[in-house]
Amino acid sequence: MNKSLATVSSGRYIYRPMTETPFFPAWKARFNPMGSHSVRLFRTVAAFTLCQLEKCFAPWIPTDLFPKAAERQNSRDRHYTRCRTFWCMLWQALNPLASGREVVRQLQAAFDLEEGPQLSPEDGAYCRAKARLPLEQFPKGLSATAHHADRLAPPLQLLQARPLKVVDGSALTLADTPQNRAAYPPIESTHTPTFPQLRLVVLFSLLSGAILAAAQSSLLVSELALLHSLAAQLAAGDILVGDRGFGSFPVIVWLQVVRQVDFVGRTPRRIDGRRRLRRLGPNDWLLTWTASSSCTSPWLSPLIQGLLPTQMTLRAVKGSCDHKGFRVRRVTVVTTLLDPELYPAQEILQAYLRRWRLEMCLDDLKTSLQMESLRSRTPQTIQRELYARLTAHNLIRCIMAQAASEHHAPLERLSFKGSLDAIRHFAQAMVRARSRARRQRLWNLLLQTLASDRVPERPGRREPRAVKRRKNKYPRLDAPRHKFRDHPKRHARRKKARLRMLGLM
Repeated sequence: MNKSLATVSSGRYIYRPMTETPFFPAWKARFNPMGSHSVRLFRTVAAFTLCQLEKCFAPWIPTDLFPKAAERQNSRDRHYTRCRTFWCMLWQALNPLASGREVVRQLQAAFDLEEGPQLSPEDGAYCRAKARLPLEQFPKGLSATAHHADRLAPPLQLLQARPLKVVDGSALTLADTPQNRAAYPPIESTHTPTFPQLRLVVLFSLLSGAILAAAQSSLLVSELALLHSLAAQLAAGDILVGDRGFGSFPVIVWLQVVRQVDFVGRTPRRIDGRRRLRRLGPNDWLLTWTASSSCTSPWLSPLIQGLLPTQMTLRAVKGSCDHKGFRVRRVTVVTTLLDPELYPAQEILQAYLRRWRLEMCLDDLKTSLQMESLRSRTPQTIQRELYARLTAHNLIRCIMAQAASEHHAPLERLSFKGSLDAIRHFAQAMVRARSRARRQRLWNLLLQTLASDRVPERPGRREPRAVKRRKNKYPRLDAPRHKFRDHPKRHARRKKARLRMLGLM
């Protein structure tokens, strides 16, 4: 290396930019016509977030997900571009306790470190940038990450290796604002405070645990109606696994006749084996279902309801899920997979038992990613925050699937919370790595760490639905703040009682 472009320190050459070399001062303008602005521009473009999440997750996010707009909003390169705002939302989803102000602070630190532009310390610009992101692009990112997770996950040889999808629903609490109350009216109660609530129905992939699609609405809309809105995500030949809430006759016949999708799950109907149509094996028989007159399906159009048959043949499999820690020991599963040779009864029970494991995916979303209560104040921003949390969940599942495949580890035993914590810290270390080889070494160590961090097997452990810690003793805020009155303290009550005894009150 030419010493005019370097200085010697401790026996090593350290590169110095052309703007700092003391030689050829007359050629300085030709060597660097833009001056120091070119160096600052390059560093500004390179600095997106403090932890450089895009270097870890970029292969699984479509590059054209949030392109620059051709005109009007987001048509110029501002500080909060579409792409940068989306990555900041993912960083905030992986750090659920982080506020919008903390996102601005980390961008300020990154820009100052790289000699970038000055940012306003307020988070209003960041909030407006999030509100400008097109909502229709978020489901595309969610679907893309789910497909990458399925490709990375180890193959599942179950039920002829057909695509297995799991449907489940839950409810989320929202911020108490007039806009949220109008879009998501709460359930009125006289004893406890009411908050706007959102009903959520998601489609999981049984292979990787990633979320394929989601539908949300208020509590006035049923889970069956939200499942019907996800019909485009169900392809012919899929197998849908659901709990008892989805095992009704209209849902099963609609999936079988209209969508060509088979169903595996429990049912609220009482199954009587003595009225079987034909016996296929021990605790395995065919039966005939007839639509009852009280069974209604308002989520289906009258035209579709008229085309559906009123009678169909199903298969019932009764087995023992002797798995310590689960609530149900013996289950009766109904399915439209009628061939006992292609679809053995034991595999049907295994698929339903594996669905129980995906119940923990909703717990990961609500507990580890703290999605049980969303903080956005308008319905539009609530949907963006919701999809950001779901996409962050899928990205974690992608890394877990890759770790399980490369190190031959059981995917269902990898810890989601441990993976989330490891990714946070390894991402910070990868930012400090100065070479691509060092970053690749850190990435390999991350995958090895995730594969070794397994949830311990507890064969005799029982998990009752109970809490160990009591809630605090403070009263609930069951009225608006300006109308709420504190309950009198004990010393005040005793003072009034003494005054009453003395006849002074």
